[in-house]
Amino acid sequence: MTADPLAAWLPDALGHEPRDIALFRRALTHSSHAGATYERLEFLGDRVLGLVAADWLYALFPDEPEGALSRRLNAIVSRETCAVVGRAIGVDRMLRLGKQARDDGAVNSGNVVGDAVEALIGALYLEGGLPAAQAFVRRAWGSMVDAGAQAPRHPKSALQEWAAAHRCRPPVYTLLGRTGAHHAPRFTVGVAIPGRAEAQAEGASKQEAETEAATKLLESLT
Repeated sequence: MTADPLAAWLPDALGHEPRDIALFRRALTHSSHAGATYERLEFLGDRVLGLVAADWLYALFPDEPEGALSRRLNAIVSRETCAVVGRAIGVDRMLRLGKQARDDGAVNSGNVVGDAVEALIGALYLEGGLPAAQAFVRRAWGSMVDAGAQAPRHPKSALQEWAAAHRCRPPVYTLLGRTGAHHAPRFTVGVAIPGRAEAQAEGASKQEAETEAATKLLESLT
């Protein structure tokens, strides 16, 4: 009998020996594929990730104010970070996609990979409770939570603060275009500080493109 690749992959990727393989298979099933998909598990996993991350940060940074903790939390739970974690553990290789979605490159979509990671957290929570989900998050996100580092500031916030400090008008974001299939879109966004400088970038979501554009503009200004 041929071994199930998913059953072989899950314990190493998640640090958890699954009892219900079908639950985790569903967590990796995109809406373009036949059968039950990951949307409901993603909904649950997103909330579990937020709780685990907030509890972790509250204990790890006892002297930080709410604003700094919120910046750290937003960085941990962002779709971009979830996608980084997903690619690191091989989620992109295990995704179940319909033919058209695979042909359109959905396997490379940060949105799809990030959603699947949240769905896997939801599956972990259902099968192993909060301890299983917490163990996975702390292991997979551990290198991104540095107790000695300053709380990250979102590039869009940092750009707005730069503009205010230099007595410039606030940044203006413009959606320049959208391409790709519905399940694997690409957005192009431009950002400008009127009369000073501008930049543009692409991303798998409008928010991701805005963040990347703000990062590029900040780098050109500082």
